[in-house]
Amino acid sequence: MAGPVAFFAVFFAYPVVAIVGRGLQVDGVWQFGRIGEVLGRADLQRVLWFTTWQALASTALTLLIALPAAYVFARFDFPGKGLLRAVVTVPFVLPTVVVGTAFLALLGRGGLLDELWGIRLDTTVWAILLAHVFFNYAVVVRTVGGLWSQLDPRQEEAARVLGAGRFAAWRRVTLPALGPAVAAAALMVFLFTFTSFGVVQILGGPTFSTLEVEIYRQTAQLLDLPTAAVLTLVQFAAVGAILAVHAWTIRRRETALRLVDPAGTARRPKGAKDWALLGGVLATVLLLILVPLGVLVERSLDVPGGYGFAFYRALQSTGDGGGSFLVPPIEAVWNSLQYALAATAIALLIGGLAAAALTRRAGRFVRGFDALLMLPLGVSAVTVGFGFLITLDEPPLDLRTSWILVPLAQALVGVPFVVRTMLPVLRAVDDRLREAAAVLGASPLRVWREVDLPLVRRAVLIAAGFAFAVSLGEFGATVFIARPDNPTLPVAVARLLGRPGELNYGQAMALSTILMLVCAAALLLLERMRTDKTSGEF
Repeated sequence: MAGPVAFFAVFFAYPVVAIVGRGLQVDGVWQFGRIGEVLGRADLQRVLWFTTWQALASTALTLLIALPAAYVFARFDFPGKGLLRAVVTVPFVLPTVVVGTAFLALLGRGGLLDELWGIRLDTTVWAILLAHVFFNYAVVVRTVGGLWSQLDPRQEEAARVLGAGRFAAWRRVTLPALGPAVAAAALMVFLFTFTSFGVVQILGGPTFSTLEVEIYRQTAQLLDLPTAAVLTLVQFAAVGAILAVHAWTIRRRETALRLVDPAGTARRPKGAKDWALLGGVLATVLLLILVPLGVLVERSLDVPGGYGFAFYRALQSTGDGGGSFLVPPIEAVWNSLQYALAATAIALLIGGLAAAALTRRAGRFVRGFDALLMLPLGVSAVTVGFGFLITLDEPPLDLRTSWILVPLAQALVGVPFVVRTMLPVLRAVDDRLREAAAVLGASPLRVWREVDLPLVRRAVLIAAGFAFAVSLGEFGATVFIARPDNPTLPVAVARLLGRPGELNYGQAMALSTILMLVCAAALLLLERMRTDKTSGEF
């Protein structure tokens, strides 16, 4: 555990504590009275209220729309099911900047709805809520559907034989069993929407702001570190509570149920109701997921005078000298790929060591460390990025001018996905295999190489794929530390959207399309490696 502990201490805890201390200390004395002053401000109370209620509304809307799809994926077997599973997961691995850009192209000024019917939603909260459902749809489908597919359907059939109606049998038998998975999915959706940054930054404009967006504004634009520090503490406390409840629901899900092979629970749809449900889910996927992605591609090709690749060709120049880029925007593609590969290597090393340690040890300390590994998903990435700038600037860790700074920040987000993917597989390895190898004279390293690695090789590849995808799209921390001559794709998209003009808008759409295609390709590779054992898990 030494390696993961040291990594998180230096590159997560230290920057976060440093920036909070910088904001709340005066001459080395903590000024905790500032917390009350900041929280007493009416404008920040509105930000906190909006952050909370939009996260609750996004979670409820996501559950309402995605639970029927979870049932369809769990209980129905139909042609193209694997491809459809990959399609609904594409939004989850897309950077939030791309999600915001896609809905801007659909709902914003000059977007598809604006052109067809004169409807604009980019200045309303509905655009944010719909984008959050789009992004989190797969969380519910795969988390709840993964467990649903492993519940024995004979239990519900027995209740119906004893006289219960279809709904009553589902409510009394299936729903209580699904409760932990639904709660876990709801908590993860709430976590992602409570800390939403890229989506709200693009679609919210000056009207709507979450805690994460406000931390960015107070830090980058107003240089008000005390206010940013207090908001970081508020977000940290909320995220800590969410993760504690999430860990409890995960333990319930792992220990309270007897599961069966999901291959034996799916059936062909039969009857009008089954086909209507399947058709409704397919229509939802078409309207909610495929249409925004399709509009994004269409806008990238919609050049003056018709359709073409002019916006893609324009990515090869630095523009009109306005100062957006020191290098052609197309270089952001190569930069992002290099950074993401380095971040994936770091995340696999740290996450693999952490997963191995969590497999072999027990106790409160290890459970606490397990929760710590999830914190980077909820703690302000803006705080981490700015913390990197103010802490990693002196020997022996003077990294502000080093290229490794970006992969380190991206790896913090990738490690939780590596741990969550590898941990269930490592725990499933029979300890007696390791003991037998040790009795026969194998060293601990050889035991890992000969016993564990062959069994978890596929999980390692899946973990690498997810780490690569999320690293590729990291934006909150990277926007602070990416150098102007080495921008990443999400940073380049945000810069282009921040400048007026049809050319900048078209280039943003083109870069977003490229990023979407790269993420989708990585996801399709993951689906080919997916096994029944990992079905429904990230």
